[in-house]
Parts: sequence; structure tokens; C-alpha cells
Amino acid sequence: MPNRLASETSPYLQQHADNPVDWYPWCDQAFEKARRLNLPIFLSIGYSACHWCHVMEREVFEDREIAGFLNRYMVCIKVDREERPDIDRHFQEVFQVMNRRAGGWPLSIFLTPSMKPVYAATYVPPQSIQGMTGFLDLIRIIQNAWKDRSSTLEEGGLQVLEYMEAVQKEQAAYSERVPDNITKRFLDQAVSLYDPEYGGFSQAPKFPSTSIINLLITINMLHHSRRAGDMALHTLRCMARGGLHDLVDGGFCRYSVDEKWLVPHFEKMTYDNALLCETCLMAWNMTGEQFFLDTAISTVRFMLDRMSESSLFYSSSDADSEGQEGRYFVYSYSEVIKALVKKGGFDQRQAEEAAATLSITDSGNFEGASIVRLHGSTQPKWYGQAMAVLRDIRKNRAYPFIDRKVITAWNAMMIKSLFLLAETDREFMEHARNSMDALLEKMYRKDVLYHTSLPETEPAVPAFLEDYAFLTDALLTAYQVTLDDVFLHRARLFAQQAAEMFYEDGKWYFSRGAFPTVAETADAACPSSEAVMVSAIITLGTLESNNSWLELACRSLSRAAGNIVSFPVSHGIYVRNAIRMQAGDIVVHAHPHALQEIRAEFPVSTYPSVLTRPDSIEGFTICRGTACLSRKNTIEEAMNQIRIMIA
Repeated sequence: MPNRLASETSPYLQQHADNPVDWYPWCDQAFEKARRLNLPIFLSIGYSACHWCHVMEREVFEDREIAGFLNRYMVCIKVDREERPDIDRHFQEVFQVMNRRAGGWPLSIFLTPSMKPVYAATYVPPQSIQGMTGFLDLIRIIQNAWKDRSSTLEEGGLQVLEYMEAVQKEQAAYSERVPDNITKRFLDQAVSLYDPEYGGFSQAPKFPSTSIINLLITINMLHHSRRAGDMALHTLRCMARGGLHDLVDGGFCRYSVDEKWLVPHFEKMTYDNALLCETCLMAWNMTGEQFFLDTAISTVRFMLDRMSESSLFYSSSDADSEGQEGRYFVYSYSEVIKALVKKGGFDQRQAEEAAATLSITDSGNFEGASIVRLHGSTQPKWYGQAMAVLRDIRKNRAYPFIDRKVITAWNAMMIKSLFLLAETDREFMEHARNSMDALLEKMYRKDVLYHTSLPETEPAVPAFLEDYAFLTDALLTAYQVTLDDVFLHRARLFAQQAAEMFYEDGKWYFSRGAFPTVAETADAACPSSEAVMVSAIITLGTLESNNSWLELACRSLSRAAGNIVSFPVSHGIYVRNAIRMQAGDIVVHAHPHALQEIRAEFPVSTYPSVLTRPDSIEGFTICRGTACLSRKNTIEEAMNQIRIMIA
């Protein structure tokens, strides 16, 4: 018999509707029951594409003995972290304080009835093994501890929350100036972390780290740093050759479990694909290499074909299918050889050579099967023909589960990439405009911006800072590409609302609801929402000559300076903001038609410190900060002046 989650709209919560655990969604009814019966709370947080969330569901939450104990002695609550990132962020901080390391998903938190934390874990196996306490033993220990010494647990949980509050106050009070040599500091740290063989800036597991790559490309373009450019491009080429990048269907997976970018965690997230599309476009603008443009286009086509509905983008697709991780994505050697010969027109020798080039072997590279990966980044003449054959093989397989949830922030990232791609390929302009219109129509109702919804349901969760930040950023990109004042007006509106709702006493909040959570300054899976908001504010202040916006950006930078200086490689967006504030943005004023011409000739959108603003004047006026230079009459003169200014 289904539990209470059956009536929830979240696909992740619905996945747990048939568990024998008596789950509650996050609701007052659950908290009231815990207080009334004096029962501890078990809070489980995850998301639909999370592989280890599925493992814990199978092993723990479908176990009737475990479920029986939970149902008798605890109140159990399930939360979709994509639906309620505010709740997730708060309890990730709880985990970090209690364990002195970063958390993750599934997140398993035990609380007192008054919401004081008792114990924090991620994945927990059903039974105790190899020194790791199993879930059944754990819940018995916690239940006995609550029965015998509840006041001690309450006091300990209160200390955790008081410590978190003190840290937040200390961070809010701290401020300094970002030093002028922040670019060098960033580069030195990036070099120290860089993997020269396979690219990337960590040991396995490896994540895309687009904020680092984007800043390296920016530094190369602004300062002609060959080292920065080489690190960025080598990393991106290694990621795009296959494995992490699905060469068959297009799109990127979440992260690589090995150092070579070969074996991915097979789920695909909208934000990863949006961010990597933008990065590939930056690399293409820098190098002119068709490989990067083709990768960006195939990523967008995957999102449009497989991950969208009514011009809106779903949140993610799963790693598992047919009960097996990666089942949809991998191939056996025999099926590929047979298909290449029978359907692809290859002879036996050609099929074997093609398979070898695509890393498809008899022994395999993933649990006896093969993940497709190119040897080198050059596509052979037969490449398209082989990919068609591999796609045909996949037609007979079940596609992984897709979470159809629409998230404002992630859609905004994807829409930004659509507008950037539309500058190069006008085919995508209609997609970009339609998606922006659809997102605003769906998620902005009666002057309220919302965070998430299914395509067929009404949104209910109000937006967080990330939604305002990435939407404002996307609108400003749309304005730069189209020069349509409607986008600028909307960007100004959302920036004003964000400042009113989430900025107070020198600090930005991610959320101001059930758990007021201070925004992160560092980039993680997604860029820092605070840093993106500050970037948008700098752009608005520059375009509109508004010192109030620029002063707010300066105050934000000052508060974040300590974190930026301590670990600049984790603050790619904020370092970029600091570089912009130190140098001053360049603004090109001209007639709209002339601006479109110069953008086509010289892709100023790839230079983060160069903006365009329509004007009725003849020729081009180029300004930096509060100073404007003499008018330039031709595109060539204007381009030369810009090159001198950014050198």
C-alpha cells in the first residue's frame, strides 16, 4: 500500500511511495507527531538521479525489518533536495559541522523532536560491515540513546546549531580588499592542482569544474597567458573525448569516477550540460576549433531532443536503467562488431579498427562492457556512420528515468547557453527566446518568482537566491545578444527583488524561509549563486551607470575577500568579478545595427569585461568606467581600440 509520498508531485518522492517506511513529506503534520509522541525524527534527503540514493532505497528502505523499527520508534521524512535546496543546504552544513567533512547524497540526519541534530551520515548500509555501523544497528542505538538520555542529545544538538550561527556571524563581520595580484594567486593554485596528463584539478573522482576552466580561458584572452589556455583546453578536450561526454546521444554525465574522465557517474544533470555548453563555446571563440563548437551543439541538441518539454528543460536523467548502473550507455564488443558489419556497411577489419578507435574491446573498460571514448579528439571519416549504428543499438534499451521537474535556476543556465550559441548559429535563437518566454510564464506569477514545478502543475515553492541570480544572468546575456530592452528591464527587476529579499547587513542569503541560509561564496557543483548575482549586478551597474549597483558589488566582494584569497581556485566566478572591478568594464555605445555588426566581427561577449549598449549616435563610443574615449567611425577602428584596452 503506498505511503503519503504517493500524493506528492516530486518524482523523487514518488519513487519512495511504495516503500514500507511510513514516510512523510516535509510538513507540519510530521513535526507535530514527533513532538506529541516524543519521537526522534529521521530525515532522508536525496534526488531522483542519485545512484547511491537508489542503492540505499533498495537495501534499507525496502527492508521490512528496518521499516518496521522506523515506523514504531521514529518519524520519517523524505526531502527532494532539488525541490527544497534550502533544507538540503542547512542540513549539509549540519553534516559538515558534525563530521568535519563535506556531505553529499543520500543525506541521513537524525533529529530530536525539536529539530536538534543528533547524528549525520550519508549512505548507510543495512547491516554493519567492516567497521561501518549498519542502519539497523544505528537506529537501535539512537532509539536507546533517546530513551535513556534525551536531554543530553538535545543539549548536544543545540551546541551544533549555536556553533553554525556563530560561524555565520563571524563570516558576515569579516571584510577586506581583494588584492591586485588575485589573478596570479588563482593561476598558482590552479597549476598546483592541475593534472598534466588527463586535465582537471583534483584526483578521482573528477568533476567538470567549469568555473575554473572559464576563468582560465578568460585570463588567456585578457592577458595572453599560454599556461592558462593550455590547462583549460587540455582539460576540456579530455572531458569531451568520451566517457564523461556521451558521444552517442550527446550531453555530459555528472562526474568521472576515475582520473581519465572515462568511467562516469552516468546521470546527466541540466546544470552540467548548460555550463559545459557555455565553456565549449568560450573555447571555440578562443581557438576556432570546430571540435568545441560541435560539442556545444550536440550537447544542446541532446537537451532539446531528450530533456525538454514545451520549451522547458527537465532537471536530470538517471544513472541506472533496468536495475543496473550504466546499462543504457555501455556496449559489448560482439554486438558492436556485428552491428557495424550488418547495418553500418563496414567489413570485418574496418569494424574491428573502428571499435578499437572508440575504445570498444572484448575485455571492456567498465565491468566487462565498453564505454565509448575516442582515442584523440579527431573524428575519423566513418565517425558519424558508426555513431548512427551505436544509437540504433540503444533503441532497443530502456532509457534511464527522467526527472521532469523544471527548476528555474537550471533552466536559466540552459537558456543562457542557447542565447550564446544563437550568436554563432541563428537556428537556436528561436529556441532561446521561446524557452525564456516559457520559463517566465511558468515560474513568474503575480510578481512572485518560483523555484520548481512539473510542466503540468502549478509552482508552489518560492524562488531562492540561485533562481534570481541565474535568471538575471541569463536575461543580461539575452540582452547583449539581442539588444532587446525587454530583457534588460526584466534583469533589473529581478536584481532589485533579489537585493531586497536576500541581501542584509553586508551578506547574501541563499534562503530566508524555514532555514535562513547564508549563501556560499565558493563554486561547487553549480557556480556560487552569490557570485553570479554579484556578476549580474556589476553588469547592470556598468550598463546603466548606476553607482548604487557597483557599490553593492564592492561591499559583496569585500565580505567575500577572505574566502577568495584563501582558496581562489574554488572562487572562479568571484575572482572574475574582482578582475572586472579592478580593471573596469568596457562599454561600446553605437547604433543597434552597428553593434550587431561589431559583435559578428569581434565576439565581445566572450570577453567578460566588454559590454554593448545601443545608442543613437553615429560611429562607436568606447567607455571604461566613468571615462569615455574619442568616437571611432569604423568597426576596424573600434576593434583596434578595444584590443588595446583589454591587452
